[in-house]
Amino acid sequence: MNFKITAYGHPLLRKISEDIDKNYPDLKELIEEMFKTMEDSSGIGLAAPQIGKSISLFIVNSTIDENNKNKIKKSFINPEIIETFGKDYAFEEGCLSLPGIRENVVRKEKVTINYLDENFKEHEETFDGINARVILHEYDHLEGILFTDRLSSLKRKMLSRQLKNIKIGNVDVDYPMDFYTKGKGI
Repeated sequence: MNFKITAYGHPLLRKISEDIDKNYPDLKELIEEMFKTMEDSSGIGLAAPQIGKSISLFIVNSTIDENNKNKIKKSFINPEIIETFGKDYAFEEGCLSLPGIRENVVRKEKVTINYLDENFKEHEETFDGINARVILHEYDHLEGILFTDRLSSLKRKMLSRQLKNIKIGNVDVDYPMDFYTKGKGI
């Protein structure tokens, strides 16, 4: 079963996610289904708020990027960014919750993050390149931040029509989506 992707405009995407403990119900199955949903939607990262769950969990699978030398497939539970460092660089990002929108976002090239894996084993690791970018993007989701928030106000204004169309469900996607305001008018 694939989850529906929560679309831009849903208030859940703006909430700060709650930490979970090892007793969270069916956690391993949830993570497996998140990977399946992400892969079937052609994503390389997915945060729990994007499937309607306000919990502090995201997954990354950069193994599908053939140019990535440091491929990872991991789940990150209750993550905490320790440090971002290195050069700032712009790179085009997209998001399953904002279909059809891709823009250059400036982020640091490296991140050190503390997190728990699906077995609740603690890790502190440093990632760079595309892995760092995806981790920072997904971590933002846990903080209620979308990549469009990191764009200039002028760029956001230029995207306003596209964002409104996503919000009301007027967008073509090839994966199931949950449009919060669809049919309600705005």
